[in-house]
Amino acid sequence: MGKKTVRVRGGFTLTELAIAMFLSLIVASTIGIIMVDGLRGWNVMLNRVQSGVANDSQVAGRTFEAVIRRASYYKVLLDDAGKWVEVYYPSAGSAVADEYARFFQSGDELRVEYGTIDPRIELSVQRLCSNVSSCVFRQEGRAIQMIVTLDDGSQKRTVVSSGVMHNRR
Repeated sequence: MGKKTVRVRGGFTLTELAIAMFLSLIVASTIGIIMVDGLRGWNVMLNRVQSGVANDSQVAGRTFEAVIRRASYYKVLLDDAGKWVEVYYPSAGSAVADEYARFFQSGDELRVEYGTIDPRIELSVQRLCSNVSSCVFRQEGRAIQMIVTLDDGSQKRTVVSSGVMHNRR
């Protein structure tokens, strides 16, 4: 009786290689599509965050809060319809409120006017943001609130900012 030898194959057939490459191509394409879609979403979000509306709303909110925190709650002028607010605060080195800041909407801009109280002198007017579609001011006790909506046609953002006034005279 003779011995039979069994031969073991040492590689893949051409069909097996073709199937493996086709499956790898499908997996790689799927991963690529997911990555491209994620990158597009990231770019859309980045453009929204860095848009003029987002930056303007941040500047307006921070400026409003900083001025209101410096203001005295003893004297505040607020328009009955909430279209503007005027607060008073002490200048550097002063113990009494001798300067004012008046926030108001002019056209499609939110502006703040700075000046001295006695004598009443307007020192400067600063544009805080543009593309303002509405702006309302409210007072609750020592807190002043600003609700401003910015709309540049492609993006709309409503920002609510508030600050608590101190008890300086």
